[in-house]
Amino acid sequence: MANTDGRPDVAQILSHPSYPDTIWKLTPTKSEYLPVGEGRGGPFKIHYEVHGNGPVKLVWIMGLGSRKTAWQRQTLKFGHEEGNKYSSLVFDNRGMGLSDKPLLRYSTSEMAKDVLEILDHLGWTAERELHVAGVSMGGMIAQELALMAPNRICSLSLISTAAQIENTTSFVENLRTRVNMFLPKTLDRSVSDAAHMLFSNAWLDSPDDTRLPNASTPNVELPSSGSYGMFETNYQRFAAQEVTKRLDLDGFPKKGFMMQAIAAGWHYKSPKQLEALGDKIGRERIMVLHGTKDNMISVPHGRKLIGLLKPGVGVIKEGVGHVFMLEDAKWHNEMMESLILKTEKLKEGKK
Repeated sequence: MANTDGRPDVAQILSHPSYPDTIWKLTPTKSEYLPVGEGRGGPFKIHYEVHGNGPVKLVWIMGLGSRKTAWQRQTLKFGHEEGNKYSSLVFDNRGMGLSDKPLLRYSTSEMAKDVLEILDHLGWTAERELHVAGVSMGGMIAQELALMAPNRICSLSLISTAAQIENTTSFVENLRTRVNMFLPKTLDRSVSDAAHMLFSNAWLDSPDDTRLPNASTPNVELPSSGSYGMFETNYQRFAAQEVTKRLDLDGFPKKGFMMQAIAAGWHYKSPKQLEALGDKIGRERIMVLHGTKDNMISVPHGRKLIGLLKPGVGVIKEGVGHVFMLEDAKWHNEMMESLILKTEKLKEGKK
């Protein structure tokens, strides 16, 4: 039975032959639980993975209510297909996935300190070594991380994020959107609402365009069928990922989501702080990307962030929603590659 929008319901997603292949088995170079937060309400454990063993260090910071596997399209490229060139760090933020869910006040600055402890543990401490990319709440954490350790940042990519969450719509519409995130609802409704908030309808209804791991991909475990399967539409693939996440009650707890939401909602960087961030890192090292169809953090937030930061690359992309790295993975990855190449040359003193 289809949803009211004509898209498959959860039962249809669960019965799809490609559903078991939703999360790819990308074998990490390193994986462990790291105790962090001593003296900051901890210690508690953060689960992280490093994919690849190349010299170029990438740090991928996930957003509200999502797990590190949401980066799998980037992990595939930057940790497996080109794992001899890049080392990619992915992790579950406190409150989600395999990481601990401590019951305390979360903030984006405290979550950035969690990341910093992982980086120190890995020995990723050299000057201008880190290429940091953060999406949504992850972009807020990335801002905090960049202010804490600006000399370690080689490039900073802020995707679909903001200096602070502001009301850019009517009061009633804004209230409805925020309340809707926390109302109890069916799994079908939860998946449908998430798709609407995160993606453009045009992309959701288009054929599945995902680049999949295959037998020639290094360090990938293939399913028993011998190959990863496709879905008919992008909506089906997203819904499969969302259902997988939401059915894991330990990995997607309500309390963790609430505490992360508080961190994102209270995030604030003043114009003066953003000016300092740009000065310390170098504006030519910063990229800000935002989509005009973003229903989670509306496009005025992206325009304002570009106006305040004055990044070397600032793009408002027409027709794209909140999650660039899924909706336009090829373009996003090419933008990342370009930024990395440019800033690595800056580090080497090249023009």
